[in-house]
Amino acid sequence: MLKEERHSYILDSIQKNQKVLTLELSDALSVSEDTIRRDLKELSDRGQLKKVHGGAISLSLNPFDYRDREVYALEQKKLLANKAARLIKENTVIIIDGGTTNLELVKALPKSLSATVFTNSIPIASELAQHPRTEVIFAGGRVLKQAQVTVGEEAINTFRGLYADQCFLGVRSIHHQIGITEIDWEETLVKRSMIHAAAEIVSLLIPEKIETVNPYKIGETQRLNKIISCLPQGDQRLDLYEGMGIETL
Repeated sequence: MLKEERHSYILDSIQKNQKVLTLELSDALSVSEDTIRRDLKELSDRGQLKKVHGGAISLSLNPFDYRDREVYALEQKKLLANKAARLIKENTVIIIDGGTTNLELVKALPKSLSATVFTNSIPIASELAQHPRTEVIFAGGRVLKQAQVTVGEEAINTFRGLYADQCFLGVRSIHHQIGITEIDWEETLVKRSMIHAAAEIVSLLIPEKIETVNPYKIGETQRLNKIISCLPQGDQRLDLYEGMGIETL
């Protein structure tokens, strides 16, 4: 396939789906991932898309804006949320981190759930306020508006001394060698306190977050007990984590 044909295919895919993944394009076009990366860089340099870790997104989509992220990959997030909701048991203590995927998890929980939930997410706390049998403990602090979460010492202190049954950790990037990483330093500090505050750490991951890296490290990959994804069992990316003893669902 000629380069111009690949570019046309990539731009059509971006228009339809708002995003493309390097690995999926490599398979679909029968070329190497390096070739796809060069194509994406060229299209990005022309101003036709925005190159991101693991692929590219439409220029109309701002990954840092919470409202855009709410609708981004929404069907995938709902699928992950329904899987994760089945893991939550009655009368447990749970930490639910911020993020639009975890918001879908909360929406998937039955209104009859009796549990205690700690969160630093404004939308998640608001959604849980509609659950009459769920006690909600909100971590105060300074509001990081682009993520709709609280950060700072007050938020961190909420999770210090806590040992919950489960933590549903919002993850920006995960790499089997480098670890769990985040794009914002203040969010990183809060998430570090969360992963030390629960017996089980679970993350819901859409495909483009897997095998990517951001600047600030939350913790080692092995700190995760379960990864919930929409990738098929046997996918080579999941095999990396299963080989580390992490359960994939």
